[in-house]
Amino acid sequence: MTRLLHEGLPLLDVRAPVEYQQGAIPGSENHPILDDAQRHRVGLTYKHSGPDAAEALGHKLVSGAVKAQRLSAWSSFVRNHPTAQVMCWRGGRRSTLAQQWLAEEGIHLERVPGGYQSLRRACLDTLEKATDGPKQWWVVAGRTGVQKTVLINRLPNSIDLEGLAHHRGSAFGAHATPQPTPANFENALACAFLQHQSNQLVLEDESRTIGRLALPVNWHQRMQQAPLVLLEADLTHRVQHIVTEYVTQALVAGESSDTLQGRYRDSLRRITRRLGGSLHRHIEMLLERAFAGQEPHEAWVEALLQGYYDPMYDYQLKRKAVRIHFRGNQQEIIDFLRQQNRAL
Repeated sequence: MTRLLHEGLPLLDVRAPVEYQQGAIPGSENHPILDDAQRHRVGLTYKHSGPDAAEALGHKLVSGAVKAQRLSAWSSFVRNHPTAQVMCWRGGRRSTLAQQWLAEEGIHLERVPGGYQSLRRACLDTLEKATDGPKQWWVVAGRTGVQKTVLINRLPNSIDLEGLAHHRGSAFGAHATPQPTPANFENALACAFLQHQSNQLVLEDESRTIGRLALPVNWHQRMQQAPLVLLEADLTHRVQHIVTEYVTQALVAGESSDTLQGRYRDSLRRITRRLGGSLHRHIEMLLERAFAGQEPHEAWVEALLQGYYDPMYDYQLKRKAVRIHFRGNQQEIIDFLRQQNRAL
């Protein structure tokens, strides 16, 4: 199973859409043999009348023009992905049927034994064993806005946890589109680890949770013990980067000003207790004025950094100071990590 995950082979997933949405393997595409409504009907028939009646209903529902549509979609996928394998939930009847129907059309492909369940177990096993391996782990720390994620994505030997979680890790870090399911996040993380080629693994400093998703316990524990490199940048550059990423790029991507303002107002309210009433009101006022065009966005971002994020960072850094092995700008840290990697 880990070979499939390591090689990133394309997978023709014939499960129902609702199953695929709950958990899927990176590199798979969903072309269901039964849609959600059909799967529900077949399931009820299985419950009340047994497997033979359920299978007969399934064949009836997927016949004629419906079967032709399924075969057309599958054939197109396999033509575009000649090394593909077919899978369903347990590697049972649905993937076997898809394999047989395609064979009748002269298209032969392997079936994933054990289906999604087997690959899912392999992903969880990979995550469990990852922290016991020989890789040297490094964690990039730094104040909010120093562009830790930018640095991570410049390094070929890194894994972008926030990218996989589709969240920037802070109270304001949600995107306009939702995060993946926990299973999809874990599957993507396992595949990223299996496909990681270096003896050095670089990750961004994170709390246990990234948005509503949680890192595996053993991963977070290992990260809390790993040596740190401290990325530094001055306040002006940090503020400008945050405005560009959180405001300018969000608006360019199509999110409306009102929607964006509402999201950030809600994020601000969630940390009211930590801010205190006076600071909360001040930052909220600057936020409102910025979105009304009466104040630059840099004003509320700088107030938030100096009043909330930087004091919190300074407190946390004192507890981690003994783990800091190097500090510098992006290029200096890249050079340092390359030197460490060559020494392995």
